[in-house]
Order: sequence, then structure tokens, then C-alpha cells
Amino acid sequence: MEDNRYYVYIVSDSLGETASQVTKAAMNQFANKDYILKKYNYIRDVDAVNEIVAEASNHQSIIMYTTVIDELTFAIEHMCNEHNVICHDLMSPILIQFEKFFGEPAARKPGSMYKMDDDYFERVAAIEFAVKYDDGKDLRGLKYADVVLLGISRTSKTPLSMYLSHKNVKVANVPLVPEIPVAKEIHEVPRHKLIGLTNSPEKLNEVRIERLKALGLSSNVEYANFDRILEELDYADRVYRQLGCPVINVANKAIEETASIILEITGLNIKLK
Repeated sequence: MEDNRYYVYIVSDSLGETASQVTKAAMNQFANKDYILKKYNYIRDVDAVNEIVAEASNHQSIIMYTTVIDELTFAIEHMCNEHNVICHDLMSPILIQFEKFFGEPAARKPGSMYKMDDDYFERVAAIEFAVKYDDGKDLRGLKYADVVLLGISRTSKTPLSMYLSHKNVKVANVPLVPEIPVAKEIHEVPRHKLIGLTNSPEKLNEVRIERLKALGLSSNVEYANFDRILEELDYADRVYRQLGCPVINVANKAIEETASIILEITGLNIKLK
């Protein structure tokens, strides 16, 4: 069977976050394209580059890379030319301009953006916190959170938690289900830390059906039923009013936009500046 999908490869000699963010920002402008994103971090030898490019040559591929090691940059360019694979260097043009600006060569040291300083360890701790207290796994962690997100299924609780954790914010999130009473631990969280998330019923119906399809399940189940979704939204609204917490509708917002609103509401954007 012919594979008509596009493959976008991200290659980095470090964590690869710079390449990921730039690439995803660009891909958001092509929302109608079906593509597979493949990320390769901490690539430090030519053999690994050869394997990645050889794999990419089997598909409709583009390789976006941020490598500061000259040997790797040359290897990627050479191999992509050999295999007729499109590639784009995200780092070298910027470094060259700064070398001209400062009048001296760049250090060309991988991972310079992520030095092992206090900020790095705070970020790691925040990410571990988000994973540990995701989806209401352990409500004991709510009192230690900077932000507690509430919402019914598919209101972007987990993506927001992970995004904010990379900003050094400790986030816990708790699902709301009509059949399950609101836990007492939520009532003990200071109101300025609580954020309610909601979505339009149409969008929820759409994303839940897609979620079921991805899991290989039928869309004709209560989870994606429109009346059920309206019931859940109504329940969540009642909870938010009872708690007196601000509510954000994520229906037409990117994760970055919603996260920015959360930081502003909680005052954490001041802390991060």
C-alpha cells in the first residue's frame, strides 16, 4: 500500500526543543496536511545521521536540524544530497549572522541552551510533578501545585500541564465526571490557583470521535454522545460556579495562548519574567 503521508524529521545534537518549536509553528500553517513527526535527539555521530537520512529517503520527507557540530552538519547536508532528501539547517544561518555581529566564532557547543543550572533542575522538577499529578492520579499533590486545572475529558488538561511545566510551573490537573463527587482536596486549594477549562460541545464531539477512532473503537458510544457532552459541560459549569474559579474556553485557542492566559490570571507570568 502506497504511503502518501509526509514525514517531518527533527534532528538535533542536543534536546531538540528549538527545532521542535520552530517546526511545529511552521506546520500549523499547513493544518490540512497529513504528516508524521519523527524526532531524534542527542545525535552525536555520523553513523546515526546516515541511518536517519536513509530511513527518511523511503518517504516523502524533510529533515529540520539544529546541529552545532560542523561534522554532523556536513554529514546531514551530504547524505540528504546523496539520497535526494530535502533538509533545512535551522541553526547555522543564525550563528553565522551572530559571528559577523560579534566579530568572533561561536562556541559550537551542543546543549548550550540547557545548562545544568538551577533553572534547569526547576524545570525537570516541574515536568516530573506534572506527570505524577496528571489526570487526578494523586490528589495529595494539589496543595503543592502552582496551578490546578479542572475540566471534563478533552479540554486540554494534560497538554496544558506539560506545556506549563516546561515554563517551570508545577501543574496538577483533575478530571470532572458527573457521576463522581468533587474531591474535598479540590475545595482546599486556594481559589487563585484553580482554573476551570471548558470547550464547545461541537468541538468536544469532534475530538472525542477522533480519539475513539485512534483507539480503534466505535464512535457510537456515550463518551462521544452529544447529549452526554452537554450534560458534562453543564456539570462542569456548576462546579466552577461553586468553586468561584475563572473559566477558560479552549475551543479556538492554541495551547500557547491558553497557557499565557493562565499565567496572567494566576500572576505567575510576573514570577517568570
